[in-house]
Amino acid sequence: MSIETSRANAIIADALDYRAMRQDMIASNIANADTPFYRPRDVSFEDTLRTKKAEIFSEKNNKLEMAQTNKAHIPLHDEKSSKKSTTFFRDGHMARNDGNSVDLDVETTEMSKNSIMFNALIQARKKQTNIFKSVIDASSKVN
Repeated sequence: MSIETSRANAIIADALDYRAMRQDMIASNIANADTPFYRPRDVSFEDTLRTKKAEIFSEKNNKLEMAQTNKAHIPLHDEKSSKKSTTFFRDGHMARNDGNSVDLDVETTEMSKNSIMFNALIQARKKQTNIFKSVIDASSKVN
């Protein structure tokens, strides 16, 4: 059982999981740099985190909803309402003669950006924990 010190902890935990998943995908792309016809993959999770943040902090939805004029109509399925990340192929790079389109410069840059974001999330989590710990320490000294 863990004590919830902040509503943002749930978002930070999910963001850390997604960042770890992205790191694994980028590492897989680099490992397959010499595999013929391999296309680099990536994961998109920012929309999912944005939706979760809006739910947790009770933010208003400024999205214009589609009207369903007849009950017999098939309801609209919102792709972004799912709680999962989206995996996609990262295209736009020229394929080599063997059909592989992994660009090591792009992959190492993406890995560096992802590592920086992961470390920033870890630091934010540590800061929240330290604030909570200092409050407990201060309250124990009062007695």
